[in-house]
Amino acid sequence: MRPAQWDLPPELCCRPLAFVALTGLDVVYNAIHRAIWDAFCANRRADRVPISFKVLAGDHEYPKCRTKRTSYEWYIPKGIVKTGWMNKHLNLVPALVVLFYELDWDDPQWKEKQSECATKVEVVRTSLQGRNTKVAVVLIQKKTPLPPGEDLVASERASALCGACDLSGKSLFVLPHTDHLVGYIIRHQFKMGFFSELKQDTQNALKYYRTAYSLVHELRAHESNTLEIKTIAGFINYKICRLCFQHNTPLDAIAQFRKHIDLCKKKIGSAELAFEHTAWMSKQFQSFGDLFDEAIKLGLTAIQTQNPGFYYQQAAYYAQERKQQAGHLCSHEPGVGYPAPDPLETSSGALDFYGQRAWRQGHQSIDPPDTEKEKQGILAIQIKERDILHSELIIALLSNAVAQFKKYKCPRMKSHLMVQMGEEYYHAKDYTKALKLLDYVMCDYRTERWWSLLTSILCTALKCSYLMGQVKDYITYSMELNEVPEPEPDCDSASVITAQSLWCDRVSLAGNNEFTIEVQDYVPFVQCKAKFLSPSFHIDEPVQLHVYVRADCPHPLRFSKLCISLSNQDYNQYCLLEEAQKGKDILEPSTQENMCLVPGKTRKYCFKFVAKTEDVGKKIEITSVGLMLGRETGRYVYLNWRGGWGDAASSHEALQASRSFKRRTRLPDQQVDWDTVSVQSSTMIISRVPKISVQLTHEPPALSNEMYCMTVTIQSEEDAVAKDLKLTSGLKPGQDANLTQSTRIALNGSEVCDDSHPALLPDIPLGDLKPGQKIVKPLYIHCVSTGPRVLLFHVAYSVHATVEDKDITCKCHKDETVTVETVVPFEVAMKFVSRKFEHLERVYVDIPFLLMMDILSASPWPIELMDSEVQLASSMTAIDQPQSQVEGVTLQTNECASECFLLKCPPVQNGTSTVASGHYIISWKRKSVLGETSVVKTIVTLPHVMVENIALYVHAEMPSFGRVRESLPVRYHIENRTGLVQDVEISVEPSDAFMFSGLKQVRMRILPGAEQEMLYNFYPLKAEYQVLPQLNINLLRFPNISSQLLRRFLPSHIFVKPQGRNGDASIEAA
Repeated sequence: MRPAQWDLPPELCCRPLAFVALTGLDVVYNAIHRAIWDAFCANRRADRVPISFKVLAGDHEYPKCRTKRTSYEWYIPKGIVKTGWMNKHLNLVPALVVLFYELDWDDPQWKEKQSECATKVEVVRTSLQGRNTKVAVVLIQKKTPLPPGEDLVASERASALCGACDLSGKSLFVLPHTDHLVGYIIRHQFKMGFFSELKQDTQNALKYYRTAYSLVHELRAHESNTLEIKTIAGFINYKICRLCFQHNTPLDAIAQFRKHIDLCKKKIGSAELAFEHTAWMSKQFQSFGDLFDEAIKLGLTAIQTQNPGFYYQQAAYYAQERKQQAGHLCSHEPGVGYPAPDPLETSSGALDFYGQRAWRQGHQSIDPPDTEKEKQGILAIQIKERDILHSELIIALLSNAVAQFKKYKCPRMKSHLMVQMGEEYYHAKDYTKALKLLDYVMCDYRTERWWSLLTSILCTALKCSYLMGQVKDYITYSMELNEVPEPEPDCDSASVITAQSLWCDRVSLAGNNEFTIEVQDYVPFVQCKAKFLSPSFHIDEPVQLHVYVRADCPHPLRFSKLCISLSNQDYNQYCLLEEAQKGKDILEPSTQENMCLVPGKTRKYCFKFVAKTEDVGKKIEITSVGLMLGRETGRYVYLNWRGGWGDAASSHEALQASRSFKRRTRLPDQQVDWDTVSVQSSTMIISRVPKISVQLTHEPPALSNEMYCMTVTIQSEEDAVAKDLKLTSGLKPGQDANLTQSTRIALNGSEVCDDSHPALLPDIPLGDLKPGQKIVKPLYIHCVSTGPRVLLFHVAYSVHATVEDKDITCKCHKDETVTVETVVPFEVAMKFVSRKFEHLERVYVDIPFLLMMDILSASPWPIELMDSEVQLASSMTAIDQPQSQVEGVTLQTNECASECFLLKCPPVQNGTSTVASGHYIISWKRKSVLGETSVVKTIVTLPHVMVENIALYVHAEMPSFGRVRESLPVRYHIENRTGLVQDVEISVEPSDAFMFSGLKQVRMRILPGAEQEMLYNFYPLKAEYQVLPQLNINLLRFPNISSQLLRRFLPSHIFVKPQGRNGDASIEAA
């Protein structure tokens, strides 16, 4: 098969478009018909309804329609789709035929033309017989129709024509060719968008406005209609942008505005009215800026690079262009006046259509209808433009832009626009506001060293200060520009005459002979740096100060006075340099030639003075450096550097110098490199270096509660006598407040330290100290709490010295600090035990028990225990006279000493209570090789114990040991300690190690307070440590008292010796 059979037909691949046939148009020879055809087809945008238009002859033969079958019964199709069916409906059979016919409502041959039109419609219908094609008629008319309802003739004839052609009223259209055809469509699209807004249907409104905007730019623009096209385009663009902001699609609004500007910026129109185009452009940017700002106020978020300020700035730019064009185009000869009659006036006082000229409304031809009227109208517009205050418009726009850039933190854009505002104020002859704005902006440009910009601004500021007669400002700006007070160029001649009069008046005043300029706010032609040679000076050495001065002007400069002001004004007299200086106490006198500054060369001036002793510990600062130009006898300018250095550009200059990697050229030894000069604007006066030695002798760590001895040895290394020596010692200030409460210092180790002793003992007098002499002073520190603490030892004295041939008394001091750790000397562990050394949680009334003491040494030094005693509370008594069992014991580190006391508790109320035991007092001291130490008493509070009454007390009398196969008598005492008769059951449990005789089980009754004895003879059967037969006691009246509790009072074991042999000394010894 041939490959072409498999190719897709073009009718299938193309986009199906509705086919509309236009008849009755001669697009080759008739210009009006050609314009109608262009309105339908030329530059048709993609957003319009896609339609395929074709111009056909009125008698065009369309494909004949076959007779339709009434039934498909017995019909056999020959195929599926015919090859010509798609092409027939795309290109041959139209969906609509539009017949264009030239006919006005008042045509004198109305009847004949009506019949001709009906005949043509009938021809078309006949050719399309059997088809569903629609037919419409468009009347091309030369005259503009009246509004609907006002032209009765037109209504009657339209009805007659519809009847003759067999058309409905909706199929008859009128197209006046006096109105631009696309403009005719634009009008309807704009109106539909406006009505949609009235219905709050903003989505459809935006669609209609976009369509209208697209149609506007399809109009063929020429000089007579450019203004109207731009005006309507501006209106529609405003609507589109506003709706985009309302729909929260700001990017669409910005894109639309940029497209609008790109399409319209070259449509200037008449060259004689070019300022109208720049005014229109300025208004477009201003309006969009207003819309943008309004959207931000309603919640839209803007950014630094996209904010309304840029649009206000561009509006101001076009306003400035407008001003320049108006100045060029509207500068007519003095004899040229406003034309009469006024060509801008209309009978109704307003224009019929936006953007049209008043003298030719409704005229759409390329050429003006009246050339003379055109000239007069242009002249009237130019004269009106000449009277507009352009500077006010520009300033308002720049002010809006500055506010926006300030809001979005764009400082350089703000400064740039403020310069333009200042220049506009200058052109508007508002010199005060101009100078105020320029002075504000110059601070930034000075700091950032934009010299070309600063020079340009200074020129304008100089003109303003001259025209205002501001002498000080003029001198200040002149010094930055190196200018002389001559009339500034390019100034208004009338303003110059006024300024010269002001200068004469103000210069003649006596008070205008002295001017002080604060250099920090400007960039003068003289630079200064002042520095102390050191951040600090001792009181016994002179304070040295250098001042570096450099001139940046093109010519040598002479000054008459250089003075430095210090924070202590008493020293100012030593830091003064002036011409013909005599009789002053200046350490380095000046010469005449060093009062002259050579351009580009750095000059150094040196000063020094002796500080006062009362300024020790104080800072001396350079408050200012003053340089006088001129003489005090005449007029002079005083340059003042606050802080002794710098101007408005110094910080940026220092930063650039620090970042620079440029190799510096080497200068001769006598010259100074300005960039290498550092600034030291303050210095501290400190005390003379002490020439004494302070040594501390002690044995750390300190032990809690002891009088810790620290020996201070002070030896003089001075060449003269150190007088009035005083020692301040103790806890260094600034530490924890708890340390202050727990630290005491004393001069005598035998003193008892209490709250009356301070933590810091000030000004201990030590007298005078001759050269080489030594003083030894012991001090005692009492530390209650443990932990580290910093101790201070401050030695102060005075000594005579000579500085620069001046005798002064210097106060010297030396500080020594030491950190001392305080530890506990020992730890005391206490516990209550029974006489069998079993631990007791509680004790019982009148039953003896033991109090055990364990003293564990924690000191790194040996501790000698001098004595110990127990101070019992009233709730406890000692059975024997308690004596210290650790007296004279010396404990090394981690060694332990123990002792015990036999105690009992008297009866208590309510049967059970917790009672205090008392205190345990240990007397001890540190064993030191440095000397005898004092005794310290440490008081330890004994623990509380629970005391209970017991109903029955049982104890046993028995030998300390037994012997195998020998009788061992044991007597049990059972005491009733209640006020009731006790029924007691007693039984003895047998033991494998003993046989016994006595009652194995008995029941008895014990009277209140009475005691019952039971005697048993135990017969040991085994040697070594054996378990005794256990005695079980049950109290019938007190079942809660268990046998195990009573059994604790009885011995449970006894040591049994083996049976002895005759002559066995070892057994006897045992």
